[in-house]
Amino acid sequence: MRQIYNRLLPSFLPMALLLGACVDMSDVTRPLTVQVQVLPPDGMADVCDLGGRTVVMSLSDTSFTAVTDDGGIATFADIAPDIYDISVSWKVSTLDYLYTVSGSQNSQLVADATLLQLTTRMVMASNIVIGKIASSGSKDQNNRTYQAGKYVELYNQSDEAVDFAGLYIGLLDSESSQPYTLANLANDHPDSILVKQIFRIPADEPYLVQPGGTVLLVNSAVDHSDVSEYEYDLTEADFEAKDASGTYQNNPDVPALENVFSHLSGSSNMNLVQGGPCGVVIFRTDIDVTALPRTYAYGKTKGSQWLLLPVDVILDGVDYLHNKVTGVDAGTKRLPDAVDAGYTYINAISGKSGEVVYRRTASVTADGRIILEDTNNSSNDFQISTTIAPRQYDNE
Repeated sequence: MRQIYNRLLPSFLPMALLLGACVDMSDVTRPLTVQVQVLPPDGMADVCDLGGRTVVMSLSDTSFTAVTDDGGIATFADIAPDIYDISVSWKVSTLDYLYTVSGSQNSQLVADATLLQLTTRMVMASNIVIGKIASSGSKDQNNRTYQAGKYVELYNQSDEAVDFAGLYIGLLDSESSQPYTLANLANDHPDSILVKQIFRIPADEPYLVQPGGTVLLVNSAVDHSDVSEYEYDLTEADFEAKDASGTYQNNPDVPALENVFSHLSGSSNMNLVQGGPCGVVIFRTDIDVTALPRTYAYGKTKGSQWLLLPVDVILDGVDYLHNKVTGVDAGTKRLPDAVDAGYTYINAISGKSGEVVYRRTASVTADGRIILEDTNNSSNDFQISTTIAPRQYDNE
């Protein structure tokens, strides 16, 4: 084979030299003016502002930036021909949602003055997330089960103040034998989940929470810190689920959560099961929640009824499962992947351990504000602690 190559090589040289003579090598290094047109996400052309967005053209060792005009076009002058990665990203915030609009084109050959188009897409995350669920309870000094200090904590992820007024909190079914599996729901009630209780933050006046701020929802807004090392002073809670039965001590200075629905007769406090399952969702809707359809357990025509909540109104959800001797059974998930692709749990099988599940810290802004992990997968987003306090997160 080498002998054939050696015989053919002389015949190719004249042709190669001829072709080389026809190429203007000065074009290779001549600076170019390149325009990048940012295109809106599908269906967002009329509402997506494309002006003032920073587009980046980068090489392995350097990058260039340009800002789009009102038509979404960024102009780069004096760009050397090469292969570039091109990207754009910005955030859009509304009352309940935080959107990221982004687009990228890797390994784009830029060889002449041209107009490149950069398609974008929009990814949604809620401005408000469930930051903590403290449901395990503890043991008092006499080794008796103590459940009064349970709470749910919400967190403002956005960089703007958010009004929490009118926000609904739903607790998922906690039966040891599920009234409806996800497969049952998919067959009988597609696009809904099962909820055992619903509370609401009063909507009679705004309740603004600053960026990085929390809303603490409790059953008993008193000081529990003298009960055990795992309990805290909750007198500064934002809202309290007032207990009509008198089981828990309530604080008249703390506003009441509205009790909207409960499948548990006579239950007015948040039924946060100490070992799980203890799933929580938050949502907003303009429809009358009390008029939503209800259902008996799968195949039943009597007994307790659960409310069927549409998935499309949910802002955030955490699937909190029961940890058994044999481990957590993922087949008992209550939430579809569209709401929570994973699940969380505590280590103790029956609770009473002071364990709290809480969101990991994803990043910290330049001004010290914590951004919590929110990948729509509680297996990734949550961790367990017996020392994390209310309104506290890992600053790392």
